[in-house]
Amino acid sequence: MQPLPRACSSTRLEPLRHVAAGVLDTAYHEAGPADGPAVVLLHGFPYDIHSYVDVAPMLAAQGCRVVVPYLRGYGPTRFRDVTTPRSGQQGAIGADLIALLDALAIPRAVFAGYDWGGRAACIGAALWPERCSALVSVNGYLIQDIANAQKPADVAHEVAYWYQWYFQVERGRAGLAANRREIARVLWQQWSPNWHFDDATLERTAVAHDNPDYVDVAVHSYRHRYGLAEGDPRYAEIERKLAAQPTISVPTITIDGEGDGVTRASDGSAHAAKFTDRRAHRVIPGAGHNLPQEEPEAFAAVVLELVKA
Repeated sequence: MQPLPRACSSTRLEPLRHVAAGVLDTAYHEAGPADGPAVVLLHGFPYDIHSYVDVAPMLAAQGCRVVVPYLRGYGPTRFRDVTTPRSGQQGAIGADLIALLDALAIPRAVFAGYDWGGRAACIGAALWPERCSALVSVNGYLIQDIANAQKPADVAHEVAYWYQWYFQVERGRAGLAANRREIARVLWQQWSPNWHFDDATLERTAVAHDNPDYVDVAVHSYRHRYGLAEGDPRYAEIERKLAAQPTISVPTITIDGEGDGVTRASDGSAHAAKFTDRRAHRVIPGAGHNLPQEEPEAFAAVVLELVKA
């Protein structure tokens, strides 16, 4: 792959398209040939599609059909019905991925993501393997074990999860509503200490957090994962399957950022049994939590390795 110049902070993934996909009107960026191997790139919290501002054109230049959706609660993506619960539970974001494939008539795709997007990718690969040709997951197996979520982690992890505890109380909800950009800035700095982003880069993404559902979806996500909020009943069967911590059978490469400040890099052994066809685990030097934006060449290379395989 010929390396492409990285996008400057003012570059945007445009134009955007919209499609009715399940409960959402999903906004997404698409690039590359329509008949190329499909790749869906999924972002996390508190980020947006511009985590892939460099990766998407790299993959498109190699002949991939690249789809980069705004997750529920982000950017121009909207719920189609005002009565739909603003759920951020893992079953919902997994279902959203499959609904998007259906809406775009994509039979199979490579799923690639980190944070919330990595979780959606893992769920899609585990429960709908026929729709997933391969998986790239930052931080390994990301399907939440909600039944055991109340077991404390080591102190270093607990400190890094301060925002999750904050969102359990109404003060945290109010804080996120009032300080979306400031919270994003602090988390980006803590999670990616080697990434020296500028104000324009932060603002390009932070406008996606002005979505009217952003706070409700985020708060519900962090409460549901600890068993402290009820889920949307429409995802009950999906959640039942996820509670069994299913294995992932599709070809997979897992990656960690060496400088990740929220999920520490590992040798991948802790999750190895969850992948029955894991091709490799890699640690990317210097990268933090937002790995595709920090090290786009490395991320794109891993995706292409699976596409070509």
